[in-house]
Amino acid sequence: MSYKELIDEYKDKLPILVINQLNQLITSSLTKKQVNEILEKLVKLYHSAKINPGESVGLVSAESIGEPGTQMTLNTFHFAGVSEMNVTTGLPRIIEILDSRKEIKTPMMEIYLKPPYNTIEKVRDFAARIKQTSLGDFVVEYLINIFEQTLKLRLNLPALEDHKLTSKDLVKFVKTRTKLFTVKNEEDEITFQYQGKAEDLKEIYNLKEKIKEVKVKGIKNIEQVLPVKRGEEYIVLTSGSNLKEVLGMEEVDGARTNTNDIHEIKEVLGIEAARQAIIDEVNKVIEEQVLNIDIRHIMLVADIMCASGDVRGITRYGVVSEKASVLARASFETPVKHIINASLAGEVDKLTSVVENVMINQPVPLGTGLPGLIVKMK
Repeated sequence: MSYKELIDEYKDKLPILVINQLNQLITSSLTKKQVNEILEKLVKLYHSAKINPGESVGLVSAESIGEPGTQMTLNTFHFAGVSEMNVTTGLPRIIEILDSRKEIKTPMMEIYLKPPYNTIEKVRDFAARIKQTSLGDFVVEYLINIFEQTLKLRLNLPALEDHKLTSKDLVKFVKTRTKLFTVKNEEDEITFQYQGKAEDLKEIYNLKEKIKEVKVKGIKNIEQVLPVKRGEEYIVLTSGSNLKEVLGMEEVDGARTNTNDIHEIKEVLGIEAARQAIIDEVNKVIEEQVLNIDIRHIMLVADIMCASGDVRGITRYGVVSEKASVLARASFETPVKHIINASLAGEVDKLTSVVENVMINQPVPLGTGLPGLIVKMK
């Protein structure tokens, strides 16, 4: 019998992931006796890692995350030399993830490139190409003439040359926004002449504001880019995130590129990826803070957040709102509202969980409170 067949015999006793790792790690130089010993030891370790029935995993996880959470700092980390690039870390980031906030404070991406695009020259070129540039970035001065009803833009020629653009190209980008205006362009100026009624001054001011925001180049939402060295290769850090468009670019290594926006990951890559992202992001904060929390506690929280197929925060509108027990919902926040709504709907509480039994002073269905024992009295 080969060692692979030996390992296969343990398929029912060990998880498939462990079996697969064993197949990769065990070499043919080991004797069958040694392989057997390894397998027996693994089975023992696996059983000792299992949780006993009735163990209050939720409580243990809550305490294990909550206690180190009190030692976290409330900080934001800045990248040197780029004022717009800052990253929320510490407790605010943990709250952001576990509350499942749709709008996060500092969305950012780490974009990995495939060879040969990950050299310094090509990374710089790529970074410049994806950074969102608006028309306002090329304007030095806006001049409004009320009597002639014109808006004149003085252009920054060196900036235009850097991006290989001319004033003609800029006019093309704003054509659709300027239906009530005639446009003239010179090398360093663009003039918009209003064609409507003389009293409609608001239109000229509106145009000025609209023009600033017109996208000229790059990927939407990517406001800042920073090429940095990671090991032997260069990657691009971005302030702002647009996973879908970035993954569509041929230079990008889709397997390693990621964003810190959990909802965006869920939309683009699905719920399993979002669950993994929650685990990774929480873990990253904990490691930065030099704290120690067992990964299984974080995995339990991620599972609860993603169990419904959508990412739900641990808030009264998210996970808590889905609890079957009226008393458990009432114990979290806004108790009167929950109890009134339950009375109107005629809800029944089966008292199957922990919180509601504590509230009415009964043994909780955990540990020694799990089995119901009947004693025959003499």
